[in-house]
Amino acid sequence: MGEESLRKRKGEDSGEEDGQSIQSDEPRKTNLQKQVGLISGICMIVGTIIGSGIFVSPKSVLANTGAVGTCLTIWAACGVLATLGALCFAELGTMITKSGGEYPYLMEAFGPIPAFLFSWTSLLVTKPSSFAIICLSFAEYASAPFYPGCDPPQVVIKCLAAAAIVIITTVNSLSVKLASYLQNLLTATKMIIVIIIIVSGIVLLAQGKTENFEDPFKGSKISISSIGLAFYNGLWAYDGWNQLNYITEELKKPYRNLPLSIIIGIPLVTVCYVLINISYFTVMTSTELLQSQAVAVTFGDRILYPASWIVPLFVAFSTIGSANGTCFTAGRLVYVAGREGHMLKVLSYISVKRLTPAPAIIFYGTVAIIYIIPGDINTLINYFSFAVWIFYGSTILGLIVMRFTKKELKRPIRIPIVIPVLVTIVSILLVLAPIISAPELAYLYCVLFILSGLIVYVLFVHFKFSWPQKISKPITMHLQMLLEVVPAEDVPE
Repeated sequence: MGEESLRKRKGEDSGEEDGQSIQSDEPRKTNLQKQVGLISGICMIVGTIIGSGIFVSPKSVLANTGAVGTCLTIWAACGVLATLGALCFAELGTMITKSGGEYPYLMEAFGPIPAFLFSWTSLLVTKPSSFAIICLSFAEYASAPFYPGCDPPQVVIKCLAAAAIVIITTVNSLSVKLASYLQNLLTATKMIIVIIIIVSGIVLLAQGKTENFEDPFKGSKISISSIGLAFYNGLWAYDGWNQLNYITEELKKPYRNLPLSIIIGIPLVTVCYVLINISYFTVMTSTELLQSQAVAVTFGDRILYPASWIVPLFVAFSTIGSANGTCFTAGRLVYVAGREGHMLKVLSYISVKRLTPAPAIIFYGTVAIIYIIPGDINTLINYFSFAVWIFYGSTILGLIVMRFTKKELKRPIRIPIVIPVLVTIVSILLVLAPIISAPELAYLYCVLFILSGLIVYVLFVHFKFSWPQKISKPITMHLQMLLEVVPAEDVPE
């Protein structure tokens, strides 16, 4: 999974406040210097998207497709879908210049209820479950070398994942600078392991290790359900493609460089992902890959021995980097929703001493630990992907709707209408396919969770009953004293 860019937070913090128009003829005032050129933009995209997913998803994609050829095709198709989706978000991000991700786009296209449901779902489902998946991935790779030849016990994996969440949450609550330094270091280690795996695979192919690629489509499992679930797992590795519009304010010539960065950057990630999977198949058959607890560790054992310990160490660093990036950017959506009166105000407060969104970060960490207790990685990825694609699809549908209802808005980047139409159709298929062909309770829980947001909206946002305020006021006051936090506008410069 690609950890969301640290620049996202910088970019968002200069977002317009309430009462300002969503678009202005004047250049937006910002503290950010336009220092990011085309090359930097491409590097940032690659660094943002490549995370834990490529070390976790190959097994699940192969399990749902059944053959090497189909597996590699799915990885390439996920890259194409991510590129098209990112282009849609590039138009939205340059048309509506408010911060908060999909929130302002849904607000502008469909009104406050879908926007509230998005922030509700992100707060309680997609962001914490994403954090939980990454930390479980870290725990699997960190524990694998200590259990050669067998799977690590679940209790070990879950305790390690919980410990990782606590450490990352603490670091991000204490210091933005420390979290930022940690992120830079971990991003470098991540790219090193990707290069090691790709170069090893190319060398093996040159030596003639191609037996696993003979008759690559033999044994393919083609059904709507299996393809949908394969896409869920593949797209998990590309997650972060929708964050690219957050760098617009820091880009030189943004209306040229943003689409170019997307068109070059995401296909570059796609090539990396396909090459990594090819590298795996040079040393493992399909059956061996499916039986491996940690695919990259098995690859390292066969290729880099006696230095095979490098692989789990670097993969662990990579996944921790993903988790740190996710946590680092976690507070922004809660702040925007809190400002709109859609969430508990205390979640949008800032630490007086450390200037970090400590309540939001601690909340995310707590919910992520709750997800770890019952969940395994594959179930959580399906749960996460189902929820997230409901809102990706809705947001891109909003782009189509606004072509007709908001014709007056300036569109510095205007993509052909066929692209959002295609992405919306694919989103609908991705959401419906697994439910129709292989229904699971996780999807029902997810839908109920999202719809329960309607009750919260009606009671607390629409009617603004006074009794919740009476309950939350003393809680907010005590949390303010305990955590030493205040509303953002009260933080001293």
